Amino acid sequence: MRKNYPSSTRKKKSFLREWFDSVLFAVIAATLIRFLTFEAYAIPTPSMENSLMVGDFLFVSKLHYGIRTPKTPLQIPLTHQTIWGTKLPSYTNLIQLPAYRLPGFTEVKNGDVVVFNFPPPKPGEPDHPVDLRTNLIKRCIGIPGDKLEIRREMVYINGRAFAAPARSQTSYFIRTAEVLNERFFRKYNIVNDYKSAEGPFINWQPVEQYSEATRTSELVGYQVTTTAETIAKIKELDWVKAVEPLTEPAGQPESGIYGGTAFSWNRDNFGPLTVPKAGQTIPINPQTIAVYGPIISRYDGNEKVEVTPTRIKIDGQPIQSYTFRQDYYFMMGDNRHNSDDSRYWGFVPKDHIVGKAVFVWMSIDPAPATVWAKIRWNRLFRVIE
Repeated sequence: MRKNYPSSTRKKKSFLREWFDSVLFAVIAATLIRFLTFEAYAIPTPSMENSLMVGDFLFVSKLHYGIRTPKTPLQIPLTHQTIWGTKLPSYTNLIQLPAYRLPGFTEVKNGDVVVFNFPPPKPGEPDHPVDLRTNLIKRCIGIPGDKLEIRREMVYINGRAFAAPARSQTSYFIRTAEVLNERFFRKYNIVNDYKSAEGPFINWQPVEQYSEATRTSELVGYQVTTTAETIAKIKELDWVKAVEPLTEPAGQPESGIYGGTAFSWNRDNFGPLTVPKAGQTIPINPQTIAVYGPIISRYDGNEKVEVTPTRIKIDGQPIQSYTFRQDYYFMMGDNRHNSDDSRYWGFVPKDHIVGKAVFVWMSIDPAPATVWAKIRWNRLFRVIE
């Protein structure tokens, strides 16, 4: 005799429940992808032009250098420092975990374009946990153990010239009495962009000189920021009298440069100095304190550090030498005369490295000549070199 069992009917989910489950799944999936593989970033400032442009959208691989475990786990998913569209913090630092890095495909190499957390807190910002500090993107110039020097804009690594990236740019003075306009400079992709996250960014501007004879100011030329390839084309114009690189002379100290008054360094003449490497030991003296004192006091995990221009104390005891606990890197923007980088704030600790920039998937011109030129079609899916 066959028994009849009541048929089990599955209760259908409501529309709101299905919508909630779908959103929850999408958030979890996006969070895992962002944490484990790739993360999308936008370029808000011109420090990497002309290699990366304001308005570029790119993917950054976290697999190349190894996935970094979160230090701040109590955070709203898919946020960084604040809740979208507000100034409310998106995290709490009640729980801080030790950070680890899983094995990656490779190590950071000279010339890599790297995303990292900005080591010192930005002016006016709270000192966020390491994994939530402001993200920056620069090119790695010096790796741990490298001896680095900049002489008249040319970078030298371990005594050998390190060629500037093909699309990098710097400042020049074009000597001419011809009146040039936006249309001329746009032809050479020299555009004044007023929509950068750092405010107005001037790629070209006229330079005038006061004449005692006429008691008026006369146009003598233009200061421009562009690539070496573009400036070579401008040199060929018959009405250009001369093109002069605007390079700072050696021995002329620059305000705000890393190392302070201990050295006569500037943006174009910097070093020599050695990029710190884990296990490397240095003597403590006024010169090494000026270069490595911030590392010892902020990033190497020491407590109760006292730094003066002539002495360092750890736990109240003066030290005569110091051994670094982790690797560090020296970063520079490809826009050499408009980049806030290691020349001004120092080294990037390894635990601040986020990932390697791999390709641009979209690029939107913030100041297009026409509405049809809003998308930079020639930059779509461009591999970052």
